[in-house]
Amino acid sequence: MGIDGLDGRIITLLAREPRIGVLEMSRRLGVARGTVQARLDRLQSNGVIRGFGPQVDPAALGYPVTAFATLQIRQGQGADVRAHLATVPEVLELHTTTGTGDMLCRLVARSNADLQRVIDRVVGFDGIVRASTAIVMENPVPLRIIPLVEQAALGGKDD
Repeated sequence: MGIDGLDGRIITLLAREPRIGVLEMSRRLGVARGTVQARLDRLQSNGVIRGFGPQVDPAALGYPVTAFATLQIRQGQGADVRAHLATVPEVLELHTTTGTGDMLCRLVARSNADLQRVIDRVVGFDGIVRASTAIVMENPVPLRIIPLVEQAALGGKDD
């Protein structure tokens, strides 16, 4: 599903001010409240907007260490490994991948020593054959979406 300029402006405004109401959004965008509500409903139903929850910083919760683990999975064990990893609270994301590993997961921990505990819990499952872990040193480009939204609103064309 593509988005147009108004969709892009709605998403950008929501990303910058997540607590803004529909009425205030319509006022700032210069369009009818019903138009904004209809666009939001469509963006949600099409899966473009997945939620309105708070963005939580794991470091502020006491988990300042981030790492990525590449996992090699025993053939036919993918579903079991996914279920296992879903029980580990420190696994923030899990992706199936191509290349040297089968899965890539983003982990957090309270310290480097605690990271060992998390890794042991992650790999302490029979379906995981091998794991390779890389600790994040810094995050100079944190997860961002606005530049992508702006590009998509242009129809994928560069400025």
